[in-house]
Formats: sequence, structure tokens, C-alpha cells
Amino acid sequence: MAAPSLALTAAPHARALLPLLLLVGLMLPVTAMVPVLSVFTAQRFEGLGQFGSHFFMSINMIGALLGAPIAGLLSDRLGRRKVLVVVALSVNGLTLLGIAYAYRHLDSYAILLALRLIEGFAHMSALSLLMALGADQVGRTGLGARMGAIGAAISIGVAMGAPLGGVIGGIDPLWVPLGGGLLSLALAVIGAAGLQDSTTARARLAIGEILATLSKRRELLIPLAFSFADRLTVGFIVSTLSLYLGLTLGFDARAIGAAMAAFLIPFSLLTWPAGHLSRHWDPLLMMVVGSILYGVFLGALAFVPAHWVVATMAAGGVIAALMYAPSLVLAAHYGGEECRASALAAFNMAGSLGFACGPLISSLLLAFYAGFTAHPHVPVFVSIGAVEVGLALYVYHIARSGRLRTPAVLDSQ
Repeated sequence: MAAPSLALTAAPHARALLPLLLLVGLMLPVTAMVPVLSVFTAQRFEGLGQFGSHFFMSINMIGALLGAPIAGLLSDRLGRRKVLVVVALSVNGLTLLGIAYAYRHLDSYAILLALRLIEGFAHMSALSLLMALGADQVGRTGLGARMGAIGAAISIGVAMGAPLGGVIGGIDPLWVPLGGGLLSLALAVIGAAGLQDSTTARARLAIGEILATLSKRRELLIPLAFSFADRLTVGFIVSTLSLYLGLTLGFDARAIGAAMAAFLIPFSLLTWPAGHLSRHWDPLLMMVVGSILYGVFLGALAFVPAHWVVATMAAGGVIAALMYAPSLVLAAHYGGEECRASALAAFNMAGSLGFACGPLISSLLLAFYAGFTAHPHVPVFVSIGAVEVGLALYVYHIARSGRLRTPAVLDSQ
């Protein structure tokens, strides 16, 4: 009689684990495209300039900005997530296969961009809905630990995608979108077979009511603001910092990859423990302290010698986990069960917008400071770090003034 009992006990854990596994798989094709960017743009289409090549990545973010709110509002309105996740994963897979076909057989960059737009729409829809579905399945571990696990799954997928894309793309660049498309379709099949919507009854509001409810929850602006600022710094890291390491410090591609890995690996591994800590510590205070330290880390990168960069990046990864997990927890908490998908979609929208702005803002700052100093990277790094520190201090001020409702303990959520 023990075997059926074990099966019944294991089933809820398997259902809770599945959204996390799907999130890891979903993130792999996104960053896997980075190493083969030039192959799909400038090397494939003669005469394509820098702007056109960069637009291949940017238009994906535009699609994401469109997909997140539509998927979130529709999910909260219907009270269902599974079917929308399966559809989004399927569309994501088909568009990736379409990119592979267009790259090989069609001489039209416009079609390639259109497919990237749809892919971004489908990817962010699936991401937001899987995050909400995972948060719906909170058990005894609490919302803090659950959102920490969700953040860890996302960051692990991001960390694994780029090196995996480099290996696969080195064999044949076509295999990157082809493999990503087949993976996404496989995830859709797995999701259809194994995902389950929450059995907890929750209010099914009209879309206008969802928007009105979220607009009244001003506290939600806090994790959204941090999501924007944090992803802005990620845009800065993958653009300006990477160029600084290569052009100023003389790092080769392998050394730059090692520096990025030093940041991403501790970030991925520590996001779940950081979320777990928010069950016992004030998540808002964790986010404020983490953001201040993160801002100091960003500014310090301009001063550390080359042989200290990897160690400094590793310290930054630890700090980033400390602030990222609580921001996810607060977004899910303030959204509430009835508007959770929409709140997390807004969180992802703010992050996507920040990521898109990061390279642009840092490049403008470089051009501005170049007019005053021969070493413009120092004030640029300090300015980007000051964004994190300034936001953290402002949020701490309004929290101390009593104008912000903060959840000190999240176990009951």
C-alpha cells in the first residue's frame, strides 16, 4: 500500500516543479541567439548597418512589450493559464522554426524581423504566464521561496543559453533557431500533458476591473521601478561593460565570457535562497539594501584593475540575487491572486523596457562625458550605479514615512 501513497505525495511536487523546468527551457533559445547575432544579420544581408543589426534584438523586445499585458490580462480575465501557456509555447516554437527557414531560403530581412516580433510576443506571454502559474502553486514553502525558485529557473536558463548557443552555432548557426523551435514545441507538449491550473477559486474580473485594481495598488510601482532599473543595468552590462572589457582592458572573447559567467553563476544559484530568506526578512528592506550594494558594485567596476574584474563580477552576482528575488516576491504579492498574471506581466514589461533603454542611455552618457574627460567610462559607471542607489534611497524614504504598505512576512501568502 506504500506505493500509491508515495505516488499521491509525489504528484503535487512534480506539478510544482514542472513550471520551473519549462521556464529554464523557455529561456535557453533567447540568449542562445546572442552569439550568432552577426550571422543572422550583417553577414546574411549585405549592406545592413549597425542599427539594422541591433534592431534584430530590439524588435524582439517590442514584441515582448506587446505580449506581456495581453497575456496577463487575458489570463486573469479567464481565470486560466495552462491553455494560454501551451499556445504561447507553440507559437514561440513555430516562429523560431520560421526564422531558421527564412535565414536559409528567403532573402528578406523584413520577414525575419516580423518573425522576431512574433517570437518576442509569444516568448514574453509564455514567460509571464508560467511565472503566474508557478506562483499560484504556493504550498507550505510560501510565496517567498516559490518566487525565488522561479527567479532561479529564469536566471539558470539565461546563464546556460549563451554558451550553449555559442557551441551549437559554432557547428551550424541554423541549428540555434531550429533547435530552439523544436525545444519550444516539445515544451508545449509537456505543458499540455503535465501543467494544471490552480484549483483555488479566485475572482474573475473584467479587464477594466483588473486595470482599475492594479492602478489602486500603488505599492506595485515599487517592484516595477526596480525591475526597470535592474534590467537597465543588464543592458549596460551586455553592451558598455562588454565593450569596456574588450577595448579598454584588453580582454579577449574568452576572458569576457569568464567575467560574465562569474556574474551569472552565483546569481543563478543564489536567487532561490534569497527568495527563501524573504519568508523571514522584510523583502522590501532586502531589495533596498541589495540595490544600494549593487549600485556600489557597478560604480566600482570602473576602478578595479583587470585582474580583479572576475572576482568583482562574482561579488556582483551574489548581490544581484539578493535584490532580484525580493522584487519578484513583491510583484506577486502586490498583484494578489486575482491580478497576479497581470502584475507579473507588468513586471516583465518594465524589465524589457529597461533592458532596451540600457544600451541607449549608457551610450549617450559615454558621448556626453567624452566631451569633458578622456576617460568617460568612470563617470558612466558611477552614473549607472547611482540610478540603483538613488532609487533604493527614495523607496526607503517613502517606506519610512508610512506611505507604503510593506509585507514583513510572506509565509501566509
